[in-house]
Amino acid sequence: MNWYDVKNIDTIDSPALLLYKERIQQNILHAVEMIKDVGLLRPHVKTNKTAEVCAMMMGAGITKFKCATIAEAEMLAMLQAKDVLLAYQPVGPKANRLLALVQQYPQTIFSCVTDNAGTATAISDLFVANNTTIHVLIDLNTGMNRSGIKPSNALPLAELLISLPGIQFKGLHAYDGHLRDTDLEQRQQKSDTAFSEVIELAAKIETITNQPITIVAGGSPTFPTHLNRHIECSPGTFVYWDWGYKHQVPDEPFDYAALVLTRVISIVDEHTISTDLGHKSVAAENPFPRVHFLNAPDAAPVSQSEEHLVLKVADSSIFKVGNTLFGVPVHICPTVALYEKAVVVENNKAVTTWKIVARDRKINV
Repeated sequence: MNWYDVKNIDTIDSPALLLYKERIQQNILHAVEMIKDVGLLRPHVKTNKTAEVCAMMMGAGITKFKCATIAEAEMLAMLQAKDVLLAYQPVGPKANRLLALVQQYPQTIFSCVTDNAGTATAISDLFVANNTTIHVLIDLNTGMNRSGIKPSNALPLAELLISLPGIQFKGLHAYDGHLRDTDLEQRQQKSDTAFSEVIELAAKIETITNQPITIVAGGSPTFPTHLNRHIECSPGTFVYWDWGYKHQVPDEPFDYAALVLTRVISIVDEHTISTDLGHKSVAAENPFPRVHFLNAPDAAPVSQSEEHLVLKVADSSIFKVGNTLFGVPVHICPTVALYEKAVVVENNKAVTTWKIVARDRKINV
């Protein structure tokens, strides 16, 4: 029996997200082993969004987490996670929701990021008005060009954050998701170049603070490049892995732990079949192929709509309506967010379901 087969497959409606518990646990252990000091591991939970998976991480000794939404932060707080970084600048109502989290979950230390003086001042004013404080990191743009301030321009912002009431300046955040070179040596060189500016900025800030600051950096592709820097590393996709990273960064030890299950719903002609894996069931932001089928590796996508994925095959006669296909998404993170619940597979048997609780934009707060 292949590792991905499920003995009681007839009990699972499709399309479905399958989580392979043993493989999730192994991926977590790989990450802990790679970093050596578990205190420097701050996984990003935007991939899994699931309390049970985060509890598995906590069981492995992980106490620090990173997230992108208030719901993800609250999920972690509900688990009594010790340290939660909202790696997203809180603007407008999000700042009020972050304040509510700080007030309702005092056992968790929350922090957030900012990249400009205006937002920093607004955060300060909000927390001062409510007689509390929030830890804040500077969000740096080291080449991703999505958010953040360039390190060369960030010292005045650091000085402002150090001076503002209601804020405890904590350090620097640098996400380098643009570095995905397949060759690890090239990835390391580019990471070193980008990170040199972070080191230079940190040194200048530490002359003001007279104490070390926290640096949180990296994602799954650059995780190996930051292991010797003694900084907090924040991979996210590693916990499930996907087809994209498996082939982009083959040096990393992680294996597929999340698959999508689909069924053949129609035999169109001698070379074409249709499945129930539409846009609503697998991340559709990438060009074809968006999923690779482990038990039909030569099946090639022809078209996709909301509820259908049409595949070209060599011989459709080997398929029957109702056949199951196990697919590895090219991008697992947004795929997870398409499902309310996931089917948990253990020892090749579906044993329970886990709610993707932080898929929702709001839990309580």
